Amino acid sequence: MVILPAIDVLDGKVVRLTQGRRDQVTVYADEPVAAALRWKEQGAQWLHVVDLNGAFEGTYTNLGIAEQIIQRSGLNVELSGGIRSKDTLAKCLAAGAARVILGTKACEDPAFIQEAADRYGPKIAVAIDARAGQVVSRGWLSSTTLTPEQLVRSVLMLGVEWIICTDVSRDGTLQGPNTALLRQILELGPMHLIASGGIATVQDLVSLKALEPQGLAGTIVGKALYEGAIRLPEAIRAVESGSDTDARQAHHPVP
Repeated sequence: MVILPAIDVLDGKVVRLTQGRRDQVTVYADEPVAAALRWKEQGAQWLHVVDLNGAFEGTYTNLGIAEQIIQRSGLNVELSGGIRSKDTLAKCLAAGAARVILGTKACEDPAFIQEAADRYGPKIAVAIDARAGQVVSRGWLSSTTLTPEQLVRSVLMLGVEWIICTDVSRDGTLQGPNTALLRQILELGPMHLIASGGIATVQDLVSLKALEPQGLAGTIVGKALYEGAIRLPEAIRAVESGSDTDARQAHHPVP
């Protein structure tokens, strides 16, 4: 299971939102590239980079920052936020993105998703952003009539292999992941699933690792890393071993 540190970019800064709300923003760093290099130094192999301006405004606007992160870090980077056209999708991949996440288009335009999956294969992922049992879109501002299960079934039939599942109500809250939702998603068919939302402790990560045989491939961690509740090097060691003992040592490292 891979740990993906989140770098959420809003107005050029690294931020975290609580439950996706723009009026609940905390700025953690002025330089997204510096944040990327910090996570690389601590052992990250993948980064989850979100253009929050793009998510809210509908047009990906921070591609220049994303490209700098990709080039200077040399890490695998997945990009998300406002990727709603063929041109934007192509530009993100041309910039070096290892994976591009489509959310709103998955809710509104199945033909777009099928064409993207046919053309780009495993470089395409679909975001399942859920609140109270319903999928939300357009920067989590719009409710849909879809349940997470309905959307997952749909995109799997279209050839999508990667799913990013976020419980919006837990995102940025440090309340722990919604493992019940993740289990429901994993039961729907073969996939690579990345969990997101609420990760607070190393033990949360070790618990999620138990879902690895069912298809859980990674976990996005944001606020817990930026506030020091999780230390990335120890977390990586804990999920590599998966033992409760290592998890306790990672949470309370021996000097």
